[in-house]
Amino acid sequence: MVNHWLMKSEPDAYSWQQLLEDGHTHWDGVRNYQARNIMRDDMKIGDKVLFYHSNCKPPHVAGIAKVCKEGYPDFTSWDPDSKYHDEKSNPDNPRWFMVDIEVVRDLNIVPLPEMKENPLLEGMPLLAKGQRLSVQPVSPEHFREVCRMGGLEVDEHE
Repeated sequence: MVNHWLMKSEPDAYSWQQLLEDGHTHWDGVRNYQARNIMRDDMKIGDKVLFYHSNCKPPHVAGIAKVCKEGYPDFTSWDPDSKYHDEKSNPDNPRWFMVDIEVVRDLNIVPLPEMKENPLLEGMPLLAKGQRLSVQPVSPEHFREVCRMGGLEVDEHE
């Protein structure tokens, strides 16, 4: 069974456009234990991802990706030259994990304000007050509705 997720990135850190150019990437630098656990334990190859631009005006879903490599140690955490370095993490005892994602397709931008106005998205974690988690689950119903808002009809089983 395919699970659905939302992954946040600031456009100036790593944008949807950059993923389109690269085709795939590793999702490094997550330094929140709950998000780490999702990537390490729950995300599986083929799971669908809403790629979300945060810290921009307006924040928005920009496209769909999918997991192409399951959780593995985030090697940036033990690189002293990385902005994501964590001196308590090392190859023998990794503290942080990441997944690889690849492009599925573009969407028309789905702005956060429009998502908040859509009653079919009620209960979506992204829309909860104070929700700042950079990797979060999305129900199949919410995934389909966001895709529909972005100009894509999604199969019931997708």
